[in-house]
Amino acid sequence: MAGFLSRTLLSLGLLMLLTACGNGMDKQIENYQQLVDQRLVTLGDALRDGQVRNATLLKQYANLLGQEQPHYAMLAEEIAKDAGTSGPLYLSLQRRYQDSLKLSNFPNQEEQLAELENLYQATDPALFNDMLSDPINVLADMSKGTLARVNSVSREAEALANNTDNFGAGSQLVGNPAYGEWRTDSNGMSFWAWYGMYSLFSDLFDRRVYYRDWSGRRGYSYYNDIGRYRYSSPKQIRTQESVFQQQKKRFDNQGKTFSSPYAKTRSGASGLSRQSAQAPSPAKAASASSASQSKFRSNYAKSSSHRNASSRTTRSVSRGK
Repeated sequence: MAGFLSRTLLSLGLLMLLTACGNGMDKQIENYQQLVDQRLVTLGDALRDGQVRNATLLKQYANLLGQEQPHYAMLAEEIAKDAGTSGPLYLSLQRRYQDSLKLSNFPNQEEQLAELENLYQATDPALFNDMLSDPINVLADMSKGTLARVNSVSREAEALANNTDNFGAGSQLVGNPAYGEWRTDSNGMSFWAWYGMYSLFSDLFDRRVYYRDWSGRRGYSYYNDIGRYRYSSPKQIRTQESVFQQQKKRFDNQGKTFSSPYAKTRSGASGLSRQSAQAPSPAKAASASSASQSKFRSNYAKSSSHRNASSRTTRSVSRGK
């Protein structure tokens, strides 16, 4: 714990240094690179030391589900990797950080700085803790009510509030580029394709999720409704927009309307951290200008705190529904 606190104080000092420095873009980028590097180390240590509450809960859920329903054990074990540094969520932050070190990966310095500011938030243990609510709730839903959802209302209440379709187990992870991607079939229809072992969702539940259906009737998830602009690279955001425009064009040619899956924020969040509460919704962020987004990121970064990641569950570990 002492080491964690010392690293936190170091990050705060670096942030104060960043604020004290002039407005030179090169210096801001350099300082943010140092901040993100330090936060990645801090987050990794916090995960290994059991200081991220939802990471601990994710491991517990995976073990319980594997014991109660052995046919889900392999998939549950794969999902539980997000509780450590070998999971897709943490690894994606590492890759994005490495990409952020080179200006050649961005059209300009403004986008490079914006990506670093997003990474600075995404590597905050409190935000990462909230982000883990998605894989946790996937396991909770797979347990058919034996395990409680966290940072979210019940499955039934959420579906009723948002008038959603049931896209099956793993639906909270659909759309998140850490777990899969949208591909196009021979008929020009986009569908969700899982990466690696996550393809077990398709094998076990035998259901393909099509973009046209998911876009209008998806349920709440932390990534899609709160964390998308923190936990996606600029390239991934552009890819998501490209998929939407492609499908919209198909509907336009048929004289039909088609809305973005992020045009409306779904309700369902509960007990999230202050950092998440301050994040812009994807719908608002998508409609904001680049200038207003940059202003928000800067203000948010200044007000961010470095505290141990702890969150509340909606109910006890078991018996939730």
